[in-house]
Amino acid sequence: MYEFDNIDIKIVNLLLEDGRMSASGISRRMGDISERAVRYRIDRMMDEGVIQISAVVSPEALGFTIKADVWLEVESDLILEVAKKMAAFENVTYVACGIGQNDVSIQVVAKDTAEIYHFVTDVVRKVSGVRKTTTSIVPIILKDVYQWRVPDRIIKQISNRDTTASA
Repeated sequence: MYEFDNIDIKIVNLLLEDGRMSASGISRRMGDISERAVRYRIDRMMDEGVIQISAVVSPEALGFTIKADVWLEVESDLILEVAKKMAAFENVTYVACGIGQNDVSIQVVAKDTAEIYHFVTDVVRKVSGVRKTTTSIVPIILKDVYQWRVPDRIIKQISNRDTTASA
């Protein structure tokens, strides 16, 4: 497992502010690390799969203004197969397998509620193995995964570990 330290967290937080920020810009903002060290750390975190830097397209900018969460109950031996089928649809932005009442959850984007209705009733419910769907229109998203930051309690643990290690 990758061992984060305070410097890594500062770099990640700066990249969350602006994913296009250069290593030299990060170095200047942090003040106590060279551009080369920043570049090395970013490359290492990317190679280890700890972070990824990419463009995130806003579905709303393309007219997909309606979002819906859809939960699927699926035949137990077909859960992964159904999830993979859901992931292949262009208007599905999120797919996960769960444990509990619902086996698969997806998020769907569409231009209007009629398109959501059509997709769920005429496409999703007809996929082999899907027993039941529950749909909820999502009018507001306050936080998405690309806005997630390292929690303060983790930062404190890492700071304590770094302080103990250097003592």
